[in-house]
Amino acid sequence: MTIAIRHIRLINGTRAVRDDMTILVRGTKIVAVGPSKEIRIPTGATRLNGRGLSVIPGLIDCHVHLCLGGEADVVSALESELPSYTLLKSARHAQATIEAGFTTVRDVGSRDHSIFTLKQAIESGLMPGPRIVGAGLAICMIGGHARFIGREVEGADQVRKVVADQIAAGAGVIKVIASGGVLTPGTSPDDVQMTAEEIAAAVDTAREAGKPVAAHAHGASGMKHAIQAGARSIEHATLLDEESGALMKRYGVYMVPTLSALATTAACRPSCGIPESALAKAKAMTKRHKASFKQAYDNGIFIAMGTDAGTPFNYHGENAQELERMVALGMSPMDAIIASTATAAKLIGIHESVGILAKGMEADLVIVNRNPLRRIEVLQDRDTIVGVMKAGKFVAGPLAKA
Repeated sequence: MTIAIRHIRLINGTRAVRDDMTILVRGTKIVAVGPSKEIRIPTGATRLNGRGLSVIPGLIDCHVHLCLGGEADVVSALESELPSYTLLKSARHAQATIEAGFTTVRDVGSRDHSIFTLKQAIESGLMPGPRIVGAGLAICMIGGHARFIGREVEGADQVRKVVADQIAAGAGVIKVIASGGVLTPGTSPDDVQMTAEEIAAAVDTAREAGKPVAAHAHGASGMKHAIQAGARSIEHATLLDEESGALMKRYGVYMVPTLSALATTAACRPSCGIPESALAKAKAMTKRHKASFKQAYDNGIFIAMGTDAGTPFNYHGENAQELERMVALGMSPMDAIIASTATAAKLIGIHESVGILAKGMEADLVIVNRNPLRRIEVLQDRDTIVGVMKAGKFVAGPLAKA
């Protein structure tokens, strides 16, 4: 089938904005993009009138946990579930995510390897959901942060074995825990966890298989270990300092800020059900987190959007809240969209097929009936989404039902 989306406002992920444009989709690919008067539409093509509509690339969230459901105490909730229930829950979260316009996610920690089963089910068309680049289990030190969705290791040799196991299971990215965290009891975000040697072993083993490493790190010392070891991204980067920021800029390391995770946790009252230790840590770090984001943006560090969806009250399907938070801290709406499309695709390593709207790319796109460059928050309103297309097929929005 050939689909022509005509007379639209095109925001293509590369800063270009043009009106009265046409996108021609055949099969899974974009086969032409250009001014409507110049695009020849084949006989028999489905023609969609896009006057008054805006089209952006399919959005990408670089940090989600589909196994978590935004519960107040996600650790207890996960530990009380059967694995089969968690998989069913994850499938529902995947559906909510794509309905919100997110056609790709990077899942950076799940309770087991069932994330790869979910990925297969989505790819086969068994159920709706975004393209998934999954880490499987996070890799952490013994007793460390994220152990409830991780594999505990000690020593470089064991790290190498575990990384190889993760890749054999289907991991497209390796997640390591370089500092303590908010949700895991008994860990401090400031503290270094895995050693520099252990992280370097993870990076070297992953690199041999062509896989990048994403490093969870709140504290600056943990960030520095991960950056110097060769991590591709720092997840959170909450307590960024000048030295760690300079290293990120020097080595082209991406920041995945996950502003929504701390914000939704810190906004809660003590009676909301979030464990007291997690609530205290989130409230203590929120101001610094905002400052770290501004520092990174002002200094030109690569920023790829990620929400940490699944953490307390940070729900799947509400991923676009992260764009509004980034804009509120000084990022332009255009840069927020780019962070959520082209830059995110580069981080994940899929930029040759998705992330921008151009000839030859996979036809992943979102059509909205507002201009997100004027009000970025319109991307959070489901009523503004006219259609979500993934690989040439409308999968959500009114156009999916037409």
